[in-house]
Amino acid sequence: MTHFPQLDTHPIMNPEAVIQGDHWRIGVLAESLIRVEWQDDGVFEDHATQMVVNRDWGAKPHFTHTVRDGRLVLDTPALRLTYDMKPFSKEGLSVVIKGVNSNRNTWNYGEEQEGNLRGTARTLDETNGVTPLGLGVVSRDGWAVLDDSASNILAETEQVNGEANPFGTWVVPRPGEGHDLYVFGYAHRYIEAIRDFYRLTGPTPLLPRFALGNWWSRYHRYTEREYLQLVERFEHEGLPFTTAVIDMDWHLVDAVDPKYGSGWTGYTWNRSFFPDPKRFLDTLHRHGLKITPNVHPRDGIRAFEDGYAEAARQMGIDPASEEPIEFDLTSPKFMKTYFDLHHRLEDEGIDFWWLDWQQGGVTRQQGLDPLWMLNHLHYLDSGRDGRWPLTFSRYAGPGSHRYPVGFSGDTVVSWESLRFQPYFTATASNIGYGWWSHDIGGHMFGRRDEELEARWYQLGAFSPINRLHSTDSAFNGKEPWNFRAEVRDSMNASLRLRHELIPYLYTMNWRAAIKDRPIVEPMYWQAADNASAYEVPNEFRFGTELVVAPIVEPIDREAQLAKTDVWLPQGTWFDFFTGRRYEAPGIDGRKLEVWRPLEAMPVFAKAGGIVPMQPLDEANGPVNSIDNPKHVRVVAFAGADGSFTLVEDDGSRGTESAVSTTEMALHWVAGSSATFTIGAAQGEAEADGSVVPERRAWTVVMRGVEPAKVSVRVGGEAIEATTAYDERTLSLSVEIPEVSSACAVEILFDGELALAHDTSADDAFRVLYNAQIDYLTKDKADRLVRSDGPAALNALHTLEEPANGDHRHDLFVSHMPESVIRAVAEQLLRV
Repeated sequence: MTHFPQLDTHPIMNPEAVIQGDHWRIGVLAESLIRVEWQDDGVFEDHATQMVVNRDWGAKPHFTHTVRDGRLVLDTPALRLTYDMKPFSKEGLSVVIKGVNSNRNTWNYGEEQEGNLRGTARTLDETNGVTPLGLGVVSRDGWAVLDDSASNILAETEQVNGEANPFGTWVVPRPGEGHDLYVFGYAHRYIEAIRDFYRLTGPTPLLPRFALGNWWSRYHRYTEREYLQLVERFEHEGLPFTTAVIDMDWHLVDAVDPKYGSGWTGYTWNRSFFPDPKRFLDTLHRHGLKITPNVHPRDGIRAFEDGYAEAARQMGIDPASEEPIEFDLTSPKFMKTYFDLHHRLEDEGIDFWWLDWQQGGVTRQQGLDPLWMLNHLHYLDSGRDGRWPLTFSRYAGPGSHRYPVGFSGDTVVSWESLRFQPYFTATASNIGYGWWSHDIGGHMFGRRDEELEARWYQLGAFSPINRLHSTDSAFNGKEPWNFRAEVRDSMNASLRLRHELIPYLYTMNWRAAIKDRPIVEPMYWQAADNASAYEVPNEFRFGTELVVAPIVEPIDREAQLAKTDVWLPQGTWFDFFTGRRYEAPGIDGRKLEVWRPLEAMPVFAKAGGIVPMQPLDEANGPVNSIDNPKHVRVVAFAGADGSFTLVEDDGSRGTESAVSTTEMALHWVAGSSATFTIGAAQGEAEADGSVVPERRAWTVVMRGVEPAKVSVRVGGEAIEATTAYDERTLSLSVEIPEVSSACAVEILFDGELALAHDTSADDAFRVLYNAQIDYLTKDKADRLVRSDGPAALNALHTLEEPANGDHRHDLFVSHMPESVIRAVAEQLLRV
C-alpha cells in the first residue's frame, strides 16, 4: 500500500505563553514573534494552516503582561504590545520594537509596511524588468506583519464532501470570521527573523544533488532523435547537464480532436515524436540526466488519453461515455485518480514533474489557491514510499519554500529582465524562498543580444538553480555553439563552472536545510546597520564564502568593459577568478566600481575563504556525473585563517541519508609559514566508499600569493606532491595523488607565504590595451600610471589638453574617456 507522507506539524501553542479574552488571543511564540488573533465567534484556530505548521516552540518565552486603564500591556525583551482588547483598530492595537534606530519602529494595526524589504512574487511571466513583490519578514523599521487570516487549514479527516480521503490530512476552509496575524519584531536581526520564520512555517527541504547542476529546457517540438543528438552534442562539447526538462510537446498537443478541447493539458506521449517513451527516458538516464516533463493540469483527464479508461472507472464514469474527468483539487477521489495516472508515467522513468499552472487562483473551495494545493499535494506525493521528494512549480505564498524547486516564469529577453533578477532572487530569501529557478537567458520576445546572453549565463552559474530556457523560435535557442566565438567561450565556461561548484553548492544545500540559511542572501542580512549594504540591490552573498555582483549592463564601447557597483564589507577580499586583492579597511566597508570584460564577472572571496570544487576530468567520471568526486579541487584565499566543512551523503533520501563530513582549514600567520589541512572523512560510513570514495586525489589552489616551497604529509607521513605557480591568477597549486580518505592531509608552506605582489600597473596596462582610444593617449596614460601610481588618476583627466598650445598632434591625441579612467582607477585603488 502506498504511504502518503504528511507534513510534520505542531500547531498548538504552548498554553503558558497564551493570553486571551472572549474574542481575542495573543500567543508569544518567541520574544520577538507574537501571534495576534480576533475571532467573532470566540473559537480560535489550533490547526496547521497553509502557511503555518509549528506554533509549539517548547519553553515559555520571557514576557510580562498587565492590564492598565483598560489596555493590555505585554512586554518582552524585544517588543512591547499595547491592546485595548476590542476589535482590532489602529488606535487600539500597537507594537513598539525595541533596539532599532528608526522613527517608524511602532506598528499600528492596519499600517502600511513601508520599511519592509519585500519578499518575492508568484511569477515573472512576460515580465520585462520590475514586478511588484510581496512582503518579507525583515524590515528597516524593525517590524513585519504576515496575515494568515485567509489561509485554509490542514485537518485529519476520513471524509471530504462525502468522499473517502486516502491522504490522511486534507485542506479545508477555516471556520469563522476574524484576524490571525504574526508580528515579527526582530529589529535588524534579519537572520534570526528568517530562522524563526522557518521554525514557524517549516524547514527548507534538502535538494537531491542533481538539482544543483545545469538544467536544459526549451519550449520546442523535440523528437527523440533530436533530443538525444542534443545530449550527445553537449557531451562532445564537454558541457555538463544533470536535468532534462521536457516542455509540453512530449504529449499530444496539436493532434487532439477539437471535440475534446485544446491540447494544452495532456498525459499521452506523442508517439510521432517519441515512438518508445521508455527507451527515450532510459537513454537519458544512461547519460546521467534526470527528467522532468511539463504538465498543465487544468483540463482534467479526457477521453483521448491513454489512461482515460482506468481513470474513468476509478471516478465511477462509464469510459464509453467519453465524459471528461474534470480537474478538481478539492476532491480526494479525483486527486487519487490523478496521481495514479502520474504514477504510471513515472514507472516509465519520469523523475519529477514541472507543474506549470497558469490559470488563476480559483477552486471549488473558498480561499484555496489551486497552485498552492498542487504544490502541496504533488510534493508530498513525490516523497511517497521513501522517495526523495521534488517538484518544480511557481511560488504560491509564504510557506512555499517547503515545496522546491521554484519556477519563476517566462521572462522577456532584455537587459531590463536581467537587471531585475539578482535583486528578485536575493529578496526572495526575505520570505525564506531560497531555491528559485529562472529562465536563464530569457524566454520570449526581446531581440538577439549575444552579450546579454553571456552575462545571463554568468548569473546562472551563481543562481540557486541554473536552468536555461527559451521559447519555440528557430532564432532563440540557447545552445552555446550558436553564438560567436568569444560569447560561446564565456557560456561554456559558465556551464562548466556551475558543475564544478557542486561540492560547494551541495554543502550550502545542507546548510539551508539544517541551519536555515538560503544560499543567496541580501548583503544587508549581515550588515543591517550599514547604509551601503542596502545600496547594492543586485549584489548578494552566495553561500558562506562568496560575494557575487553580476554584470547587468552592456559593455562600454570605449573601455570594452562593463561596470557594476560593489560594496565589500570590512576586510580583505580577492577576485575569485584572478586572485587580485581588494582591501576594505574601514568599519563601513568599501564601495567601488568594478569593470569586467565579456568573459569575466565580479565574484569575490573573503580572505581565508575555502571553496571545494570537482574538476571535469577522467577521475570524476562522465561529464554529467554527480557522484561524490574522486578528485577534489579546493580553492583557498590567503590573508586570514579560514575553515570549511565539506558535506557529502550517499544520495539515498534527503536528510535521512548517510552523511560524511571533511574538515578543511587554513592557518595563516602573516610573515610566517602557513598550513592547509584536510581532515579525514568523518561520520556515517566514513571512508569505506559508501559515501565518499575510499581514495581521493586533491588539488589545493592557494590564490593571491607569491610562489613558495611546499611539503605535504598524509597520515603523518611525508609524500611527494607536484606544485605549480600561475602568474595569471597569482595562484600556487599543490597536486596530491590519490590518498586514503581516512587519512588527514597537511600542506605546509615552508618559510613565509607572502601575499601576491602588486600587479596594479600591469592590470591598468591591460585596461588601456583593450580600450578603444588613440594609441598616443594610451602611451601617455601608461607612462603616468607607471611613474605615479594612484596619483596619476588626476592627471589622466588632463590628457585632452595639448601642452603649451601645441596642436600639431590633435589628430592623434584625444581625451581619456571617463569610463576608461574609472576602469583604470579600480586597478590602481584596489589595495
